[in-house]
Formats: sequence, C-alpha cells, structure tokens
Amino acid sequence: MFKVLRDWVQRYFSDEEAVVLAVLLVLGFTAVLTLGGMLAPVLAGLVLAFLMQGLVRMLVRLRLPRIGAVWLVFALFIGLLGVFLLVLVPLLWQQLITLFNELPGMLGKWQSLLLLLPERYPHLVSDEQVLQAIEVVGSEIGKFGQLALTFSLSSLPLLVNIMIYLVLVPILVFFFLKDRQVISRWFRGYLPRERTLITRVAQEMNQQIANYIRGKVIEIIICGGVTYVAFIALGLNYAALLALLVGLSVVVPYVGAVVVTVPVALIALFQWGWGDQFIYLMVVYGVIQALDGNVLVPLLFAEAVNLHPVAIICAVLLFGGLWGFWGIFFAIPLATLFKAVLDAWPRQEPVVAPLM
Repeated sequence: MFKVLRDWVQRYFSDEEAVVLAVLLVLGFTAVLTLGGMLAPVLAGLVLAFLMQGLVRMLVRLRLPRIGAVWLVFALFIGLLGVFLLVLVPLLWQQLITLFNELPGMLGKWQSLLLLLPERYPHLVSDEQVLQAIEVVGSEIGKFGQLALTFSLSSLPLLVNIMIYLVLVPILVFFFLKDRQVISRWFRGYLPRERTLITRVAQEMNQQIANYIRGKVIEIIICGGVTYVAFIALGLNYAALLALLVGLSVVVPYVGAVVVTVPVALIALFQWGWGDQFIYLMVVYGVIQALDGNVLVPLLFAEAVNLHPVAIICAVLLFGGLWGFWGIFFAIPLATLFKAVLDAWPRQEPVVAPLM
C-alpha cells in the first residue's frame, strides 16, 4: 500500500513547480471558502477590474497615457453605474411592487383556468387533482408572502451592505486598474524563479477567463436588451423585470433558459390567456433563445476551451453549491482551470518491466 502511494506521489509530485502550483490552488480555494463572505467586495472589484482591463489596454495601444486610460475607463464605469442605479433600479423596483400587488388577482385567474380543465379534459384531469394543485400552490404562495415579509423586516442590514458595496467596490476597481502592475509584481515576488508550468497555466487561464467574463457580460446585455425591446413591442407586462431574468439566465448553462421560461409563460398567460398574443410572444421568445444558443454563444466564445455538457453541469452544481452566484458565474472558468492544470501537469511515465 505504501509503495503504491509512494509511486503515485513520485509520479505526479516529483516536479517542484507542480508542488508549488498545487499549494497555490489549495490556498486559493481555502481562502475563498473560508473568507469569501468577508472578501466579497474585493472579489467583486477584482472581477470588474479584470473585465475593464481590456479596454484600458486598447486605449493604451491608441497612444493614450495609461493613467489617462484608467481614469477614462473608470469614469465610464461610474457613469454606467449611475445609469443603472438611477434609471434601471427604480424601474425594476416599481415593476416588482406592481407584481406583488397583482399576485392575488393572478392567483385567482390561475385557479379559474385550472377549474376549467376537468370540464374540457375529463379523462385526463379530475376535480380532486385540480383542488389538490390549487391547495399546494396556495400554501407555497403563503410561504412566499411570509418570506417577503421577513425580508422587508430585515432589509436594513441588506441596505447597509449595499451601501458598503457601492462605496468600496468602485474604490477597489480604481486601484486594481491603476496599480495592476504593482500588485502583479508583488505577487510574483513570492513565486519561485523557475515557474514555467505556473506561467503556462496562468497565461492560458488569463486568456480564457478574460474571454469568458467579457463574453458573458456582453451576452447578458444583448439578451436582456433584445428581450426587453421585444416584450415592450408585444405589450407584455413587467417587461424590464422579465428581461433582467432572461439576461441573468444565461449565467447558468442549459438550466437557466428552461427555468426563466416559466415566469415568462405564466405572466403572458395571465395577461392574454390562450390567445394569439400568447403564441406570438412564445414564438419570439423561442427565436431569441435559439439565436442566443446557436449564433451569439458560438460568436462570443469561439476561443473558449470546449467542455463536455456533463462537465459543465457538474461544475455549475459543485461550485454553485460552494459559492452561490459567483460559483455559478465562474463554474466554466474553474472547470477550464482544472482541465488546463491536468493537461499541463508534469508526470513520470511508469516503468514497465520487460516480458520474459
């Protein structure tokens, strides 16, 4: 047993760089798992700075001084943040309050539609099944109302956390952009001089994560914007709120599009019933999802490392369970990191004794 373990360690950990890379990965994951909640503003600022670094480099290539490029990109970020807080947030909040107020009426209309099913399809649905379904949904709505009440009573700490994020994250974004080289030089000072393996994995992951984050943000904006314009043109209620859900659904591969279809279909059904408008909306929504999956995603992620769908789903479940939203958002880059490490990991081939 000890010989097998010793041979395995010698095969995969005989290289010094491999040991250093393994230690760095373990320390990084441990820090995020144990201190992720406290360091959440730092992580958010790091992600945003990483997202905007490409724009800074583009301005520098246009012969703009680096500090001027940093200030210009940071001003653009502050402007977009102001638009989001002053325009989009009030609109979303107003639609959310309206939805809560109209929820009892929607529930009553949903019950009346369900009660018609036994008359139209007596061989498929019985009165008892419909009453059971209404009772279950009513209890779930009651739980949701209690959750909303609890959330409203405990919203003060949440508001304090939001204010902290609004102050700290922009400051961190600015210094991450301004002092990127200083921070990188400080971090490299703790690495061994011979770091070919670490450099190769870091360069590959830097390119992959940069492409993924920028591509995913562009996909969220395009999907959300196109969906909002389509819903407004068709006259669907809560267009901004539903468009936000559709945009965020692209973060979760495969599952997100299926889950967000339910509220879109239900609200359209409550508003129009089984009519032509409902069919038109679902056709347009299906076209948007098809264009996203077959045109936009291949265009934005053409340089991404291919991962099997099973690996993607497992990564979403694993990292989402560990780190919540950020784990879901970075599930594919983290899975790509593991794949890159496994592909680049030095190993010694076992010696096979010759046959006598």
